[in-house]
Amino acid sequence: MKNLQVLKAKSSFSQEIDSIASDKSISHRCAMFSLLSSAECEVENFLEAEDTLNSLKIAQELGAVVKKENNKYFITPPKKIKEPSDVLDCGNAGTGIRLYCGLLAGSDGFFVLSGDKYLRSRPMKRVIKPLCDIGAKIDARDNANLAPIAIRGASLKAFTYESAISSAQVKSAMILAALGADGVCRYKESELSRDHTERMLRGMGVKIEKSGDFIEIHPVKEPLKPLKIKVPTDPSSAFFFAVAAAIVPNSKVLLKNLTLNPTRIEAFKVLKKMGAKIEFVEKENIYEPIGDILVEYAPLKSVEVSENISWLIDELPALSIAMAFASGTSIVRNAKELRVKESDRIESVAKNLRIAGVEVTTVEDGYSVMGTTPRGAVFDSFGDHRIAMSFALLAMASSESTIKDIDCISTSFPNFIELLSKMTETKIYGS
Repeated sequence: MKNLQVLKAKSSFSQEIDSIASDKSISHRCAMFSLLSSAECEVENFLEAEDTLNSLKIAQELGAVVKKENNKYFITPPKKIKEPSDVLDCGNAGTGIRLYCGLLAGSDGFFVLSGDKYLRSRPMKRVIKPLCDIGAKIDARDNANLAPIAIRGASLKAFTYESAISSAQVKSAMILAALGADGVCRYKESELSRDHTERMLRGMGVKIEKSGDFIEIHPVKEPLKPLKIKVPTDPSSAFFFAVAAAIVPNSKVLLKNLTLNPTRIEAFKVLKKMGAKIEFVEKENIYEPIGDILVEYAPLKSVEVSENISWLIDELPALSIAMAFASGTSIVRNAKELRVKESDRIESVAKNLRIAGVEVTTVEDGYSVMGTTPRGAVFDSFGDHRIAMSFALLAMASSESTIKDIDCISTSFPNFIELLSKMTETKIYGS
């Protein structure tokens, strides 16, 4: 098990960063959606992290041919999805396993999806049940709730489905299933979750349109137009350095070439509401709006977060670090989804912040953080990359700390520690 030692930043920093990890959500979808295309797909800047490479490997095991030239992947789809001879390993990726459930539910063949010990403990019934309700043949451990997941491809019925949760993973699985259904499908969620699936599939020729509170997905009879895309920088990854600039006095950071999709930059808007100086500069808008974000330090004040939670669910651990340095008590509500991520992030954040001397009160769907001057400590990652990276930020703005079990960082942000080391001293030890 490797551990990370992080020292307090000796001075302010001013950084321009154009090497942040590519967007994980879009990279996952590029690997998967290539299986639906009519010809070779061209994907530049694909995220080469464990989770997304697992999704790409699964595409290969399902029949895709993958070549890499310089910074581009060329993915040639099979004429028909192939039945694999072994278990499909999704690693730590909830996006990978849940979206592949939807994609494979209507495919001819038998498929088994699994992952690491953390993924095998995450709830899957939220995807499995609605898919089974429309004719999918899927089973899993714990009364069809935990991986490994066994899928026998079946004919799927058109559906009208109102989701009780706002989840891009559930929505995307149902949209992918809808592509092979026997009629027009309708999907509704309580609030708009990330919409990369809709944007990318529209670009590939799928008819997906808004109808009142529902989106309507028309089935497809022919393979889709191939993707030709440059994956933008991941704003969820970039947000760690936005928080770093916001809590280290007199610091600033220019984050380059991010997707500025409104469903992906909500955390930056919350940080701006807390007092940080933030500027958004759009440069292009093809598949996604893309541009730069400038973040500068300013004293932070408390905030209440209870809306658009699905737009910032991944950034809340890092945002909690900003809350710990802010004046007043910040409140997070309607965030029960945090409990079923790579760790129970409500408890993971609370336990670590308390070790740092921060007063935290938890409830079922959120928590409150009383701002103070946090102290360094030994923090547990709980096997969750976002917890590990978030508490590295706390260390650089407070005092020397150790984050235990950092292997999980490589699953989503392979060069995080390299970039952090430009702002403060770090050391990896252990095996």
